[in-house]
Amino acid sequence: MVFIGLLLIIFSKAASFVAPLSLKMLMDDIIPNKDLNQLKILIGVVILAILIQSITSFLLTKILSVQAQYLIAELRTQVQKKILGLPIRFFDNTKSGALVSRIMTDVEGVRNLIGTGLIQLVGGTITALVSLVLLLQISPSMTLFTLIPLGVFAVIALKAFKIIRPIFRARGKINAEVTGRLTETLGGIRVIKGFNAAEQESVIFEKGVYKLFLNVKKSLTATAFMTSSATFLLGLATTGIMGIGGYKIMMEALTLGEFLSFTFLLGLMVAPIVQMSNIGSQLTEALAGLDRTEELMNEEEESDDSNRVLSLKNIEGAISFKDVCFAYEDEKEVLHSISFEAKAGETIALVGSSGSGKSTIAGLVATFINPDKGTITIDGNPLTAVTLESYRKHLGVVLQDEFLFEGTIKENILYARPDADETQLKEAVIAAYVNEFTDRFEDGLNTLIGERGVKLSGGQRQRIAIARAILANPSILILDEATSNLDTQSEALIQKSLTTLTEGRTTFVIAHRLSTIRKAHKILVIEEGKIVEQGTHEVLINSQGRYYELFTYQAKI
Repeated sequence: MVFIGLLLIIFSKAASFVAPLSLKMLMDDIIPNKDLNQLKILIGVVILAILIQSITSFLLTKILSVQAQYLIAELRTQVQKKILGLPIRFFDNTKSGALVSRIMTDVEGVRNLIGTGLIQLVGGTITALVSLVLLLQISPSMTLFTLIPLGVFAVIALKAFKIIRPIFRARGKINAEVTGRLTETLGGIRVIKGFNAAEQESVIFEKGVYKLFLNVKKSLTATAFMTSSATFLLGLATTGIMGIGGYKIMMEALTLGEFLSFTFLLGLMVAPIVQMSNIGSQLTEALAGLDRTEELMNEEEESDDSNRVLSLKNIEGAISFKDVCFAYEDEKEVLHSISFEAKAGETIALVGSSGSGKSTIAGLVATFINPDKGTITIDGNPLTAVTLESYRKHLGVVLQDEFLFEGTIKENILYARPDADETQLKEAVIAAYVNEFTDRFEDGLNTLIGERGVKLSGGQRQRIAIARAILANPSILILDEATSNLDTQSEALIQKSLTTLTEGRTTFVIAHRLSTIRKAHKILVIEEGKIVEQGTHEVLINSQGRYYELFTYQAKI
């Protein structure tokens, strides 16, 4: 399509030369000889050329502009897909709002590269070169005179573009920061209003917007300098041509027709050069955005690990940790030589004080992160050799602050298995006691829950999340404080559903409420990144160690 567009540009620009070239014939031959037949033919040719220009202009917009928009859509899709394939660690260090900006804004530069920018750049270059050749044929001396200010302008433009490109790169970064903060602000509106911090957020946003303004100001200043330089230098060239051309006509070294043709052709050559300042700015901005997009596309994906070649069709769920170490930052290890075994179908509870490493162990089981040292195996296979897709098909996760998507309750439950039938859906709804509150809603399971499920209570959101996990029917289940947001009544209902959910599945439970993990097959007590105790509830109580301290302390509360 782009190639067809380039051909159309050539036809369009070829047609644009008909009118200025016909002026010489009109002024020097047809009018002096009063040749009406030649006049009619000339007018017909000019009208045909104008028609060709009009048709090609329409087709160019239709083909290249539409193609540019198609490429933007394709790029956005590819960038979004790439981002979803990046490791969790990347998201921990990047604002979601900034990523939204990079997906939606940075790729828009393609429009200038393929659409209007390509038309103006290629078309302008063709026009300028052909005009230059024709101008040299009419008057080499006048043409060379015009090239002096054009050369000066070219030097100024090149230097200006070198200054502008880093400005545009910085603009993309600033824009992403401002968008990121704005997204956070809107997402945390209840906290902002709760702490009366609207003014504080406005000040932060205002600083970001002003920083963006200063960046735009720099680029506008550079662009304005180029435009004014072009106006001055090309004005000098035009004035010089008037003087030289007038002198040559008086000396009969140049005909009136040749002078008029020269003037029109000069306009055709100069116009795209003047446009180059605008086109250059557009292309520089486009390339800066695409540079940032390329940086993102070059990020290493989770699935890029060449060691992950083993695809598991079925998983029993036996997981083993052997001397596993992990650090989020260099030389700041959070797990130290963790070793334990979870047989298929067992429930492993992780307990300990905040920051002890419980969630890190769960993250390793979920393959959100990879161990720095040691090995983790699934059914005897090294987890680092298993393809993520084949493993995560058998994984279910229920988090403390469970995420629900905007939509209906039904859509959120079906998210894990969109192809599930009504019977399977109903079983999951009943097993998680979701029907206990949806039966009271006018629209039942089709009730809209708002962004992140804001229209529901914490307990209701958690039960929907558990229903989603039940429907997924995973072999390995991770429950990260799954009952922490529940009232006593809801917790009692959820404990019943969790018994059903964990049956026959290898389950990792992170719990602060130790009363909820009495029936766990194995309890791991984690402190400062080490397993200080492990065993069943009864064994650990009888040993009167750290678990006994935690349990008796909670019992008093």
